[in-house]
Amino acid sequence: MLLFLKFLLAHILGDFVFQSEKWVKNKEEKKIRSSKLYFHLGIHAFLLLIFLQFNLQEYWLGFIIILVSHFIFDVSKLYLQKKKTKRNWFLIDQVLHILALVFATSIYSDFNLSTINVFTSKTLLLIIAITMITSVSAIIIKVFITQWSPESKKENDASLAKAGRYIGILERLFVFIFVATNHWEAIGFLLAAKSVFRFGDLTSSKDRKLTEYILIGTLLSFGLAILIGVLYSYALHLI
Repeated sequence: MLLFLKFLLAHILGDFVFQSEKWVKNKEEKKIRSSKLYFHLGIHAFLLLIFLQFNLQEYWLGFIIILVSHFIFDVSKLYLQKKKTKRNWFLIDQVLHILALVFATSIYSDFNLSTINVFTSKTLLLIIAITMITSVSAIIIKVFITQWSPESKKENDASLAKAGRYIGILERLFVFIFVATNHWEAIGFLLAAKSVFRFGDLTSSKDRKLTEYILIGTLLSFGLAILIGVLYSYALHLI
């Protein structure tokens, strides 16, 4: 379990935290000729080495399997995905990566790592959950609602740059904390508070598409946070 969590955390950090949108676009344009593709693999290799404490003598096979499979899956996605199938290939790609991590972990039926206290199962699980709440959820929501993104008719938009992204991250963190601490009633309060603040925007805009867009984004954000919180609480009891 501990080894898999290390592999998973390295994957999440490499794929979602340390990979910018510019890198993604560069890979989509140049595909296998993109230098960002190889920088991306290099980051994954470095993260794996850190979490394995540079112990390649024992884990060299799993290390190679993860990197080679990651390269194959990423390149395949770049060539196979189309504009309309991007979301599908995003999900397929992530599922394949997770399966590769499971396979690499299964190679080591008996392993005994003397790690620092920071690398306990509970700590790694919490880091993974927080990363899923912040970076991964933001990307998933963007992937799924981009198709409905309404065009802004206001030339001078008074909203802060990337304010929506940070508001979403904060609300998901709050929901996650409420679920993890078993304070479900606070989620209703948070949802009501957001509705009050958003009410002015929705009524002044008189735009049904914008209203529906905001509702979909909000429900996705809260739904993902609740799901991650429930899975975290369940996994915590298994450790």
